[in-house]
Amino acid sequence: MTTARTIPTVKAEINGLECEVPEGTTILQAAERIGIRIPRLCYHPDLPAWAACGICVVKVEGSPKMLRACATPVEDGMRITTHDPEIVRVRKSVLQLLLSTHPNDCLRCPRNGNCELQRLAADFGIREVPFASRVASLPTDDSTRAVVLNPEKCVKCGRCAIVCQRMQNVWALEFVGRGDSTRLAPTGDIQLAESPCIRCGQCSAHCPVGAIYEHDETDRVWRALQNPDLHCVVQIAPAVRVAIGEAFGYEPGTVLTGKTYAALRRLGFQAVFDTNFGADLTIMEEATEFVHRFLHGAGPLPLITSCCPAWTDYMEKYAPDFIENFSTAKSPHAMLAAMAKTYYAQVKGLDPAKIYMVSVMPCTAKKFEIIRSREMFDGERPYVNVSITTRELARMIKECGIDFMELPDEEADSILGYYTGAGTIFGATGGVMEAALRTAHYLITKREAPDINFLPLRGLDGVKEATIEIAGRTLRVAAAHWMNNIETVLDRVRETRRRGEEPAYHFIEVMACRGGCVGGGGQPYGADDEVRRRRASGIYQDDAMSQKRCSHQNPYIQKLYAEFLGAPLSARAHELLHTHYRRRPVYAR
Repeated sequence: MTTARTIPTVKAEINGLECEVPEGTTILQAAERIGIRIPRLCYHPDLPAWAACGICVVKVEGSPKMLRACATPVEDGMRITTHDPEIVRVRKSVLQLLLSTHPNDCLRCPRNGNCELQRLAADFGIREVPFASRVASLPTDDSTRAVVLNPEKCVKCGRCAIVCQRMQNVWALEFVGRGDSTRLAPTGDIQLAESPCIRCGQCSAHCPVGAIYEHDETDRVWRALQNPDLHCVVQIAPAVRVAIGEAFGYEPGTVLTGKTYAALRRLGFQAVFDTNFGADLTIMEEATEFVHRFLHGAGPLPLITSCCPAWTDYMEKYAPDFIENFSTAKSPHAMLAAMAKTYYAQVKGLDPAKIYMVSVMPCTAKKFEIIRSREMFDGERPYVNVSITTRELARMIKECGIDFMELPDEEADSILGYYTGAGTIFGATGGVMEAALRTAHYLITKREAPDINFLPLRGLDGVKEATIEIAGRTLRVAAAHWMNNIETVLDRVRETRRRGEEPAYHFIEVMACRGGCVGGGGQPYGADDEVRRRRASGIYQDDAMSQKRCSHQNPYIQKLYAEFLGAPLSARAHELLHTHYRRRPVYAR
């Protein structure tokens, strides 16, 4: 019998209030437990504290200097003061110094109204800056056409560099120069598009100000909507429906599928589809591909999912030895777009050249994916014309004067809009694997799985593993999210290869962003693990409430194959729904 390990606790006094916290808890964390918020700018709960900004300083009795609360652990018997006139003066001075090096153009900033520096300046009532302006003149880098780097606005908090290096293991961003000349730049001081950047957007999601943000393409969408010669259609990704509401006052995780459809129609779209339908289609192709490999040796194992474009980019640069293991299935929005410009056009009697497809994604890397290879085009025409983020859609809705909260729930256009629960769980880490296993079990046994909830694949553990028995055969699977975890999984596979053993896993899912798409780089700002859990909870709620929960049960998917595609992995399916990969240099040449 094992007993749970007891974590030692320490007792301290904060502003006269006693608290007892686990050993290792920082002053900032301890204060929050008893309802005291210490201001901060460089700190983020996803990242190790490195005390860069100095705004969180506090006093500790017996210490000759102020300490930084984000990086100072509570010790037994500490007496801590978090707010007094001197501390407030110091914090205010730090903010004024930061503002003296920051452009004074809030009204034109993409983070206006949602900027952590702006909020702190308002909280401290800063109306004047007593220091001379020292704003550096630095060029904006929009070379990736996915994320934009504006180093003039950088407050040198270090979040983006830590995210890129430690959380994503990409190392595309770093600080260059010394002293006042220190600035954020792509590694090697080159263009971001030439760096190892995988366009995941986690740098923008963690930046507290407007120094990194998504490449805005809403003007392109507006122009298309105003063009009478175009038939504008749109699709929304699974994770959008549980996050879009945060821009309008809803709690994270509120499922707002119907209101989002209604908003899109009011923006002027002539047909509203759902990427979840594309996810069901992806499962039909990917699960069939897996079964062919698993049962018939039709390709190397493990099969690795290919829905995440940032992961695809990473794999082609850092793990090209796994190219043959990658599923050739396109991602859901790419599949749906191909169906919109072929099957939908055929059914509706439309000219495919006149169909303008917009995809609303939680992801900045999708902006690159839609042009990444020739398979993303029908000749010279892209299947997806433009991809915008959840944040961009929220701005469009506000710009159009739509009262989102008062919208009725509407339905998608069913020809490419009906989806199963399996389609919606693509938005959470482990969801692609769970959806694929539901259908793989059916394809192997011709029976539904006795329990379609594969709970070991849910949650925020960096690597989740499961062993599943199907028809007397053992299937080993893994799901990894945020890039720093994937090398652990790949190295296990490499080791079994080296030894000539059975693969460590038969099936692997990878998502580049923490939490999967619910934590994507284009989602509303302010995500932490609690927000990600709540968004994922909304995803699984949508799944549980679905009438059908397995992709192969979707009647519109069945009709699509019967009328147009033939069967999964058919020649037409390969032409329209599959892609190829190639080794890419880490540094673009």
